[in-house]
Amino acid sequence: MPQPRSIISVYEYQKLHYGKEYDTVRFKEAHFNALVKLNELYNNQYFTVIHKGIKFSNYVGVIQVDSLTIQILPKIDNGKDKTSLWRDVLIEMLRCTKKLKVNKVGHANVNKQQIHLLDIYFEWFLNEVKLLQRQGFIKKYYKQTMNVKAFKGKLEFEGHLQKNLVHKERFFTTHQVYGTNHLEHQILNIALDIIEHFSKGSYLYAKCKTVQLDFPDVDLVKPNSKLFSKLVYSRKNQAYKPALEIARFIILNFAPNIAAGQENMLALLFDMNSLWEEYVLAQLKSQNIEGLKVYGQSSKRFWDTISIRPDIVLEYKGETFTIDTKWKNIGGNKPSTNDLRQMYVYNKYWSSGKALLLYPGLKTVPPTFIPFEDSVNQECGIGCINILEGEKLKKDIGGEILGWLKQNSSYNNKI
Repeated sequence: MPQPRSIISVYEYQKLHYGKEYDTVRFKEAHFNALVKLNELYNNQYFTVIHKGIKFSNYVGVIQVDSLTIQILPKIDNGKDKTSLWRDVLIEMLRCTKKLKVNKVGHANVNKQQIHLLDIYFEWFLNEVKLLQRQGFIKKYYKQTMNVKAFKGKLEFEGHLQKNLVHKERFFTTHQVYGTNHLEHQILNIALDIIEHFSKGSYLYAKCKTVQLDFPDVDLVKPNSKLFSKLVYSRKNQAYKPALEIARFIILNFAPNIAAGQENMLALLFDMNSLWEEYVLAQLKSQNIEGLKVYGQSSKRFWDTISIRPDIVLEYKGETFTIDTKWKNIGGNKPSTNDLRQMYVYNKYWSSGKALLLYPGLKTVPPTFIPFEDSVNQECGIGCINILEGEKLKKDIGGEILGWLKQNSSYNNKI
């Protein structure tokens, strides 16, 4: 009988201490030890180890340790009991930045509070595999080494002597076979096995078992990044690309037996600073304005082999704006001196008239651009934009940001 799944929801920079209960779920020392080992594998970037616990950083997403799921959500306010809201904000940001290419998740009859990011990726993958089943699994030629009764292919002499000293009627050969036991299906099978293990106790377990029933029998291969470097896409297997891309994401984030063979883990985590930057960039690029050019991570040589690059550069009819996004609640505080120095350099190197430090918030505060002391033609502003529209992520922040720049442009009404 599958073990019921437990979920703990936390926010960025929140702490978990083992031995305590969160959302009526106990965070155990075994979970703590597994997370510490996972963190070490990724250069201690996901969280900080504290006394009998961990403190999360700017990485959000989901971690599963056997039957325990830890959902890490973004947040920019101090309110409580908004798990569903911030989970939906995260999912919508992932959709808009193409990290999650689904329109609807089929969980109408399931308690929405129990759905998390891992479920969505799993269901996305299972739906892609079911689509391949309906279209028909492809067959390919591949090499197989085994005993056969009729000689074909290349005789493996050493293996033949070892295995067929008594059975003179058999031949140990390497030969070509046309069938479904090829690399694409072997990779998909690894992902299905991972989903089967981690979906126990959820509504996806039965769906995964149904997909596995109709899946071809394939050889078991060791999961690693080298598998994906062997993939070559053609017209024949192009339909497999979405499923294989999701499989890659699942497989390479799976850490089997990370705690001395006792715990299996899967971690799908995203840097919230990068995600906020990509979301703002996507919103600006979606603005249909003739002549407007939007660049992300445009770099220039700064010193020796070191380059600098603002998050976003806007160009329109000879005027340039640079934008750096910061995922934190600045409130009434001032930006750091280092951030301002950075914007000063961006202005100089990109010949930009205005630089903008952009923060998220629950209240919009348009920027006031203030000149740098050594130049009246180069200014920097601090803007805070409300990212919510009711109980949903606001989708037209690109238009608002361009509106700010329009008001402060030296070319009136051009943007």
